Amino acid sequence: MLKVDHLSKTFTGNDGRELTVLHDVTFEIPAGDTFAIVGPSGSGKTTLLGLCAGLDQASSGSVTLNGIPLDQLSEDQRAAVRNQHVGFIFQNFQLLPTLTALENVMIPMELQGDPEAYTKASELLERVGLADRTDHYPTQLSGGEQQRVAMARAFANRPKILFADEPTGNLDEDTGQMVEDLLFQLNAEADTTLVLVTHDLELAAKTNRMLRLKGGKVV
Repeated sequence: MLKVDHLSKTFTGNDGRELTVLHDVTFEIPAGDTFAIVGPSGSGKTTLLGLCAGLDQASSGSVTLNGIPLDQLSEDQRAAVRNQHVGFIFQNFQLLPTLTALENVMIPMELQGDPEAYTKASELLERVGLADRTDHYPTQLSGGEQQRVAMARAFANRPKILFADEPTGNLDEDTGQMVEDLLFQLNAEADTTLVLVTHDLELAAKTNRMLRLKGGKVV
């Protein structure tokens, strides 16, 4: 499902100096696997996730997602691949504040022209325990509720691969545990490939495999 081959990423600062945040990273994730990328802050985890999802381009190396070589695509083509194959869950939820919970979940399906977007979004919100919150706006929801809306949205298009960046990072321990359990349940039901970025080793230990980064290198 995901093949990363000798991936490196270098940024050039305002002073002209180059900073390499990822060095020669290589790994493969089979379809349906659960996979964690762990490491301290500044180790390159989120940069690696962005490259794997086609949100950014590598300085060298390649990423192949579901057989599609992302480095050979334009930005618009990569966006189309994400819309068709990829789901996202972020630490800070990334819900649109002017839309209700239901409307936020409907967005991916509406972008694909799904005529059943309303019905499917309602069912997803019921699945994550928010059937009574469909008309609430993000500011009217707790952090855990917002993350559950984000999870429902992430699974809306039945993605082949789901990227979750510190999905419980902004939640208290009990709420985080509930969100973790629900994430793995939904993932198993949908048979999605799950890639988690986290500094939480207990969360990472729930996945099948773990990649540890330090200073942008695989350790």
